[in-house]
Amino acid sequence: MKQLNVRLDDEAHEALEQRAEAAGMTLPDYARKVLAEEADERRARFLTAAAHFSQAWGPAFEAEFGPYPQSNSKPANAA
Repeated sequence: MKQLNVRLDDEAHEALEQRAEAAGMTLPDYARKVLAEEADERRARFLTAAAHFSQAWGPAFEAEFGPYPQSNSKPANAA
């Protein structure tokens, strides 16, 4: 297993600590999970396909069901 040391500014560190706590994880475990997800090629392909699907079919869904409700608050896991 490889080791990676990363320097973060205080704001990024605090944000990651809060997200780790919200996920019920330690900061190192949460950081490991986030980095592993970023390195996963299947995830990248899925997100690309989802964006394409959304662009292609979004207007049809909106015509059928109306616009997606907008929220003033970000979800806890939003970037």
